[in-house]
Amino acid sequence: MRTTNNLVSEAWTLLEKSIIYYHGRPIGTVAAMDPGLNALNYDQCFVRDFVLSALAFLMNGKPEIVRNFLVETLAMQSHEPQIDSFKPGPGLMPASFKVEFQDGEEYLIADFGEHAIAKVPPIDSGLWWIILLRAYVKFTDDISLLHQREFQQGIKLILQMCLVHRFAMYPTMLVPDGSFMIDRRMGVYEHPLEIQVLFYAALRASKELLLPNEENASCIHSVNQRLASLTYHLREYYWIDLNRLNEIYRFKGDEFGKEVANRFNIYANSIPTWLTEWLPDTGGYLAGNLGPGRMDFRFFTVGNMMAIITSLASEQESQSIMNLIEQRWSDLVGYMPMKICFPALEGMEWRIVTGCDPKNIPWSYHNGGNWPVLLWLVVAAAQKTNRLELAHKAIEIAEIRLMQDKWPEYYDGKNGRLIGKQARIYQTWTIGGYLVAKELISNPSHLELLCFDFE
Repeated sequence: MRTTNNLVSEAWTLLEKSIIYYHGRPIGTVAAMDPGLNALNYDQCFVRDFVLSALAFLMNGKPEIVRNFLVETLAMQSHEPQIDSFKPGPGLMPASFKVEFQDGEEYLIADFGEHAIAKVPPIDSGLWWIILLRAYVKFTDDISLLHQREFQQGIKLILQMCLVHRFAMYPTMLVPDGSFMIDRRMGVYEHPLEIQVLFYAALRASKELLLPNEENASCIHSVNQRLASLTYHLREYYWIDLNRLNEIYRFKGDEFGKEVANRFNIYANSIPTWLTEWLPDTGGYLAGNLGPGRMDFRFFTVGNMMAIITSLASEQESQSIMNLIEQRWSDLVGYMPMKICFPALEGMEWRIVTGCDPKNIPWSYHNGGNWPVLLWLVVAAAQKTNRLELAHKAIEIAEIRLMQDKWPEYYDGKNGRLIGKQARIYQTWTIGGYLVAKELISNPSHLELLCFDFE
């Protein structure tokens, strides 16, 4: 059996092998290196996915590829993708890109969602780009790059897309279904937690990255205004624990006016039957979604873990989220850290919400599947909350499987015991997530690349 050191060495070998080169310079990593299946779009570099590879390279003292990636993706931001002659606003970051050869020349070809399933634009790409830029600058102190006019303008273009006036009464971002890591129809449209937490992190990062000059003054003012209202909104209304659940259960409906308890007109009968037994006395979490007459009570890992890491969740709430994971370990972690969401949609609910999606069948893929890439989030959140025993336990479980399963994309089943039915092997962000988790354990100070102080 291979040792842990051998596993780390293999992971680095695979990550280096996945690098994409453009004019001789490393600029990203392919999504997967599965030799036995049709490449589809797995031969491209996904902006969201590369963040894990980038963090691994930074933590290992190899920032050049991250700098090149930031420069090249920023240049793609000015492209004007369209579908049916309609163009999204400027500032949209690509979902992915690849290098193509034409007449002996190399070209970067970007996909902004026009080639994606269901043609959904990647809302999270720009948010992750800002978060990664901050991590790069904190690690390298490369202020000259940050101060370039193109980078200052690029940050503002992303923010302008997020801060634009629209038909909404909430400070959260309104997005379509399938516009982030869950990129297929899963009932995550409207105000999904993951997007809101990434939006919060991008706003906080932007406050550090934007130069305090007259040219940026209006944008910085908008960021400060939105950040204050967004923070209050998420902390006040998304949180669920037993006390909050009792409040929702006793809500009155159809209340009018400003001073009402049931701000979003949530009906008590919408509380799912599984939740009242599943929620521990000392556990809590941030709801998956919130909108008019709607609260999605599912647990979503990325949003909750990032809420801990970025200090959106309070110290007490962060401990409650980790309590939930510890006490519902078999449901949320099982045999591979960890589930992207819990519980899965089943039966008629699955048919209606997913449109009978054959890939998102119950307890598979985005619908309750286990994703090894999420290991780094569990470890980072455990470090932030000083729950290192959970971090070591999660890594130990992952290493047992990754040694023999060839770094698969995801796992299926209620406890994650089956390699995903359509999972690619040698998935790059599975590899990157493992390496980031190991780097965080070896050097806890790396967590500062992603953390913010409590406000």
